[in-house]
Amino acid sequence: MTASKGDGMPPANVSIVLNGERRRVAAGLTVAGLLRSLELEPGMVVVERNREILARDAVGATAVEDGDRIELVHFVGGG
Repeated sequence: MTASKGDGMPPANVSIVLNGERRRVAAGLTVAGLLRSLELEPGMVVVERNREILARDAVGATAVEDGDRIELVHFVGGG
């Protein structure tokens, strides 16, 4: 059964733009959950959400919302 607008149930997915590409992710996902689903280590990623850098301590408490524009920059080691 799919929730529809106006029935009081949240949508199953939300639409975001992630690094320039539109994608659908689970509703209720936090930014930390999004990073885990992408197999990224939160301590190695800078998150920009809607043109603002997200503080590292806010990653676990910040919900991904419909229409968010998220840019991820991750660090890789090397020599």
